[in-house]
Amino acid sequence: MALKGRLRDFSITQLLNLINLARKTGTLSIEASGEQAQVWFREGKLVFASLSTEDGHLAQLLFRAGKLSQEQTRTILSRAGMTNDKQLGMMLIEAGHVTQDDILASVRRHTQDVVFRVFTWSDGTFRFAPNVLPPEDRITVPINLESIILEGTRRVQEWEELQDELPNLEMALRFTDRPDARLRNINLSVEEWRVVSYINPRNSIRQIAKANNMSDFQIRRIVYGMLQAGLVELVRPQGAEVVPPPRPGISAPAPSRVRRPPPVKRSVVERLIDRIKRL
Repeated sequence: MALKGRLRDFSITQLLNLINLARKTGTLSIEASGEQAQVWFREGKLVFASLSTEDGHLAQLLFRAGKLSQEQTRTILSRAGMTNDKQLGMMLIEAGHVTQDDILASVRRHTQDVVFRVFTWSDGTFRFAPNVLPPEDRITVPINLESIILEGTRRVQEWEELQDELPNLEMALRFTDRPDARLRNINLSVEEWRVVSYINPRNSIRQIAKANNMSDFQIRRIVYGMLQAGLVELVRPQGAEVVPPPRPGISAPAPSRVRRPPPVKRSVVERLIDRIKRL
């Protein structure tokens, strides 16, 4: 018999603890706020997860992990056809584009990110179907639930703090004085550079998140770090909105749309942004 209920009565932490302690195999389906997540387990270990609002194609996972460029991802998606993830993975390894470790690390990261996002869902429904495994063509990576539960609990606390610090995602961002000098001394992740490329008083933080396929938690964490580092400051959004060039596998956000930064004097920041666009 399937276990089902509401998250207000049985939290994600409690569900994962139950699955871990009972060494359950099966699929946990969760729905909240218009999003759906599916999380698969084998003998009490997390093996894969997917989100209805996020493309789980292997090429997209590798792109988000910084292992494939935008152009490589676009080419793969246009030519992959009916190739499944395991077949595509072998092709990419044989072609020398990625390694087996790159693929496993990208799948692990994607799986963890989906589950960590679900930790922030406080209301919704869940259903656990025993002995239902992910499709055979999916690449799976076993992950201990103890570490997931600990990190997820920590992120819930961080999420609550970030909501207090950045309650309004409709605000926009602009660079502070001389950001080029600051950026020379800071190592930013791929995700942070992608956010940098959209910083403009015309783009709200929520629009930047949608353009980069980021969750509210991810964009709040990145923006808060940039605010603390003195790279950017909050401003009210201004001006009309236009659609940016579409990225592979991600539809242009609607109705919220994003304007890319207008042409300005080429500086270190502009050259770095150009470099990120070519990733």
